[in-house]
Amino acid sequence: MSDSTLFESTFQINSVNPGRYDRVVRISATSLESDSTSSITLTLDINSELYQLTVGEKVDVCLASTLNLDGSKDSDQRGFRDVSRSGPAASLDTTQTLADSFDYVMFGKVYRFDEGEGENIKMYASFGGLLLFIEGPYKRLTPLRIDYLYLLMKK
Repeated sequence: MSDSTLFESTFQINSVNPGRYDRVVRISATSLESDSTSSITLTLDINSELYQLTVGEKVDVCLASTLNLDGSKDSDQRGFRDVSRSGPAASLDTTQTLADSFDYVMFGKVYRFDEGEGENIKMYASFGGLLLFIEGPYKRLTPLRIDYLYLLMKK
C-alpha cells in the first residue's frame, strides 16, 4: 500500500444486477481474505459501458485519499482524467499517479458510517450517484472515516 491508500483488497464478484438504469449495474462481491472474521462485503454501482464485470471474476479494489503516490493532498480541483498519462493532458502533466495502475477510477464522498454486527462497521459513499456500500471489520475500515475518496479498480 502506498501512503495515499486507505484500503486495498481483492474481491470476487458474486452477482451483477443490471437494475433499472441504462449503463449502470450493481455488483456484489466478497473479499478473498482467508480469515472468515475479517471478511469484507461490497456492493457497488458501476458504469457498465466503461467497465464490465461478470460473476466469478476477481477484481482488485483500492480506496485512496489522493491520487498522488506520496500521499500528498491534491493540489487543485482537477479530475482524475486531467492527470492521466494518456490523451491531450499528457503533454501538460507527466507526473505518475495512482490512477495509472488501475482501469476504473471514481471520485466520491463518504456520507455515512453505521455500526455493524460484532466488530463490523458499514460505510456508505456516493460517486456522483453511483453508490458504494462496504461492510467489514472496524480495524480494516476505520481509515475510511474521511470526507472524500477515490475508488480504483482493476481486473
